[in-house]
Order: sequence, then structure tokens, then C-alpha cells
Amino acid sequence: MSALKILVIPGSLRTGSLNARLAATAACELAQAGAEVTRISLADFPLPIYDGDLQSKSGVPKNAVNLKRMIGAHHGVLIATPEYNSSVPALVKNTIDWVTRVQDAHESRGQVFRERPFGIAAASDSRLGGARSLAALRLILTACHATVIPNQLALSFAGEAYDDMDRLKHPADIDAMAGLVRQLIDFSQHMM
Repeated sequence: MSALKILVIPGSLRTGSLNARLAATAACELAQAGAEVTRISLADFPLPIYDGDLQSKSGVPKNAVNLKRMIGAHHGVLIATPEYNSSVPALVKNTIDWVTRVQDAHESRGQVFRERPFGIAAASDSRLGGARSLAALRLILTACHATVIPNQLALSFAGEAYDDMDRLKHPADIDAMAGLVRQLIDFSQHMM
């Protein structure tokens, strides 16, 4: 069997992002669990705001095609999203909107979402830990016919959640991360 490949996508470009930090933590945990991990930045795949007229005129941007193929080269995906106004940020939604428009000749539109599981996580300095953004992201991905694993991680008070070695320090957070990682790996192996 080939090595299990997991793609980790932080949904924030901000310097010092709590969600980029959470994505890095998840990537380390996935690697320790035996997965081959690729962590990307959406800054490397800049996309215009989705516009059907733009798509009709110019086609799907190359970065959307490249990102769709990057997702397709992995057995599972983990997205760590911030919460903006009780939902996902425009960066995350826009990226998903464009990727759903990519259709290679040998596949149906959105097939890349149906063929691999998605894990979701959020980090916030608030008490809710980005839980509302996770509900919105789960809805968006499910509408794309993606399998979104049941376990998720909403990291509350994320600015204070790490020890001086940059590891999660609270047992509940450690357990939630372990459960998310284990379940994403299990689902990914079953869908390979």
C-alpha cells in the first residue's frame, strides 16, 4: 500500500495566525502518526473573488487548477479555519468556490471533494474556539458532497493553549487533536 498522504491547509494568511499555528501542530501530529504530510499556504495560490462572468470570460484560474490537483494528490485534507463574524473567512469560502469549478476531462465537477475525507479545525482566542466557523465549513464542504469526519477541534483561548515547546498543553485539547488525527487517518485509509 502506498504511503498515506494528508494535505493540511491553514485558512489564514495573517502573520502570527492562530490557525496557521494549529495547522502546524496538526501536521506534526499527523506525521507522528505515520502520514506523509504536505502543509501549504493559500498565499501560494492567490485567486480573484469568484465571479461567474470572469470564469466564462477567462476560464478557471491556474491557481485553482493547481490547488485542485494538490488536493487530488492526497488521500485526506485538514483545514484549519479562523472565524470571522461567526463564519468562515472569505479566503476559505472563495478557495472552495473556485476549486469546485475545476473539472478535468476524465471526471465530474467537484469529484475531488467526494473522493477523500476532510478534517476541520479552528483556533480562536474566544471561549468558543471558532466552533461557529466549523459549523459553517462543515455545511459548505457537505454541500460539495465531501465526507467531513465527525471529529473536529475548536481550540478555545488558543493564544494560551501551547507550552514553551509549542505543543498543546491542556489534556482536553491534546485528546481532541489526537482524536481528529486518528479519525482523519482512519477515514483516509478506508477511502484509498
